[in-house]
Amino acid sequence: MMAIVDLARPIPTAILIVMEVILCAGAAAVMTFVFSGAVAWRIERLRAFTDNLLNSSQPGLLLPEEDDTARALNQSLRRTAERIHELVERLSHESHRLDAILKSMGEGVLAVDRQMRVQFANLALERAVGLTAPVERDTPVVDVVRDPAFLTLISDVISTGALATCRLQFSGRGAIFEAHASPYAVAPHGGVLVILHDITDIERLERIRRDFVANVSHELKTPLAAIRGYAETLLGGALDDSSHNRRFVEVIQAQAIRLNNIATDLLTLSDLESGKPDAEPGPVSVEDAIDTALATVEIEAKVRDVKLIRGEVRDARVTGHAIRLEQVLVNLLDNAVKFNKPGGEVRIDAAPKDGRIVISIADTGAGIPSSDVSRIFERFYRVDRARSREVGGTGLGLSIVKHVVERMNGTIAVESRLGEGSTFTISLPPRVESPRRIDEQEKLGG
Repeated sequence: MMAIVDLARPIPTAILIVMEVILCAGAAAVMTFVFSGAVAWRIERLRAFTDNLLNSSQPGLLLPEEDDTARALNQSLRRTAERIHELVERLSHESHRLDAILKSMGEGVLAVDRQMRVQFANLALERAVGLTAPVERDTPVVDVVRDPAFLTLISDVISTGALATCRLQFSGRGAIFEAHASPYAVAPHGGVLVILHDITDIERLERIRRDFVANVSHELKTPLAAIRGYAETLLGGALDDSSHNRRFVEVIQAQAIRLNNIATDLLTLSDLESGKPDAEPGPVSVEDAIDTALATVEIEAKVRDVKLIRGEVRDARVTGHAIRLEQVLVNLLDNAVKFNKPGGEVRIDAAPKDGRIVISIADTGAGIPSSDVSRIFERFYRVDRARSREVGGTGLGLSIVKHVVERMNGTIAVESRLGEGSTFTISLPPRVESPRRIDEQEKLGG
């Protein structure tokens, strides 16, 4: 017979406790699941917010502002985001400005890390070492510059951490650089910053200065030695020798004149090179300057049996100083006469050409070797030193000529064939009178 369950019979307490525990555990599990999901959703929103923090001034939505705590947290995070974005923008702006400054610097700038890999190189450095393409970051410096002295400079600074300087002249390039290398940042993450200063012009000027001092000393030494020697001879008894004393005094006088000429030319050249402006330039008649110069060298030409030919001379006006233009023409004509041969000729012409006033002085002298043509305008440079001293030249005339012509915004060139003669050509801009000045001159003329 089937057993009949009595439902009215009370449930044992133990079973009730177990059931309550099971129900509580289930409720706790459901609440934990719901809470963890909400927390995970909030964490995901915070993660998305932080991921987008540096990419936009509006990183996105934060937590729903359901209570004061969430609202305060949102406001705090938004303020932090705005400050961070402002700071990043400022740093980015400063970085771009610094990069633009470094790239536009005239000095070469190179930054390398401790592994001697390039971190930065500006355009000036790329030009200095002869590169045709930009240097990529992390390129080994040995692939950029193969100069041993340059690489040694960098490695020494890396190993010692001390400043270092050296002069460099990269092979195949004429420029001379002074390299300053210094460590930057803090080891072990630091590196070396190298700055290249182009000192080519400074070196050239220093060489010119040394050559100038040596040349001046040499030029002054010869006449001073002659003056001293003949003076000592006269004092030693030759003063009473009527057959020689006059000749000795004439030699002393000639050497003194030579010293005076050198000093005068040096002062003229110094004045021209100083850059100090002359008096206000005015109109200069080319024809008048040529006639004055021809008259000045006429006697010397007759003594040396050289014929002066005044060719086609069209009058024109240039801007400058008449005495300076005459000095130029006298120097060139005097050289053409003195370095000519007996029975030779010197011809001067002047005419407009291609909007310029062109003055040419041609001679039938010995000519200039092609190896010397490019240097004849240097101070104290002589093609034939013995002949130049014999005729009383100082070696400064052509240098003065070049400076005067350039001050008049002109150019000078020379063509020469050995044994056939030389032709010096001066090209000057014509003077342009303002319409008002022309009207005033016409009224005065009328």
